[in-house]
Amino acid sequence: MTRDSIKDIIIEIIEDIDEDADFDNLDPDQPLRDQLELDSMDFLDIVMELRKRYQLQIPEEDYPQLATLTSCINYLEPLLKDV
Repeated sequence: MTRDSIKDIIIEIIEDIDEDADFDNLDPDQPLRDQLELDSMDFLDIVMELRKRYQLQIPEEDYPQLATLTSCINYLEPLLKDV
C-alpha cells in the first residue's frame, strides 16, 4: 500500500467518525486531535477501525506514534505494505 493510499484511508476513517471535519488546512505534521478537535473516543474509534479493516493490533504504547497524519503514515506503512 502506498503512502498516499494510507493517507486516504486515515482521512476516510476520520470523515466517517466526524463528517464535519475540515481537512482543507490540515498540517500533516501537527497533532490531528488538536486540528480536527478529535477527543479520546474519536481517536480510539480510528484505532478500532484500523483493527477491523486490516486486522492491525496497535498496542496502546504506540498510540503516540499516531498523533499526526505524517506519523500515522510512517507507523502504518510497514504494517500495510502487503495489503
